[in-house]
Amino acid sequence: MLKLTARQEQILNLIKDAIENTGFPPTRAEIAAELGFKSANAAEEHLQALARKGAIEIAAGTSRGIRLLGVHAEPATPKMPGALMMSLPLIGRVAAGSPMLAQENLETSYSVDPAMFAAKPDYLLKVRGESMRDAGIMDGDLLAVKKVDSAKNGQIVVARIGSEVTVKRYRKTGATIELLPENPDFKIIKVDPEAEEFALEGLAVGLMRTWH
Repeated sequence: MLKLTARQEQILNLIKDAIENTGFPPTRAEIAAELGFKSANAAEEHLQALARKGAIEIAAGTSRGIRLLGVHAEPATPKMPGALMMSLPLIGRVAAGSPMLAQENLETSYSVDPAMFAAKPDYLLKVRGESMRDAGIMDGDLLAVKKVDSAKNGQIVVARIGSEVTVKRYRKTGATIELLPENPDFKIIKVDPEAEEFALEGLAVGLMRTWH
């Protein structure tokens, strides 16, 4: 890998921190805002330079499709022979009260490269609505989800409240859980686990965009 400039190192560390803290690489707009660039185009130019130097890989057709390479990447798992593709079930609209991976929720399955994601996902969830728009998660996107029962503040999660399943950013203060949208048109959801049924169904670890 070629030597990086100070600015490129700064952007690389920003990407690494974002992946560690939220499971997602940042968007171009987030990089621009964090570093004071006037436009996302400036961030794109630095990302392309990082890709040319072998520090990152930019995946086509995925939102936030930035993957760390080389010494900055997570330790590689031993490679198995063959194509290394994995089959992930796609969850469509979740039937009220049914387990996430219940047969009635499954629409189809996708063969994907697990290296596209920050961690190995267990399923894909079709995103509905625009509540996470400003995080780069759009209606119709396929969210890669890893099954977990706990999360850190700031991570994007799939949560079940009663019979509803939602994708939001997680924040817990004391006993209070808040599910934060990434769109000012939507309200914060405040959850009282003592008064209503609540469960974490998974952690968002990546995103696939379906082009129409």
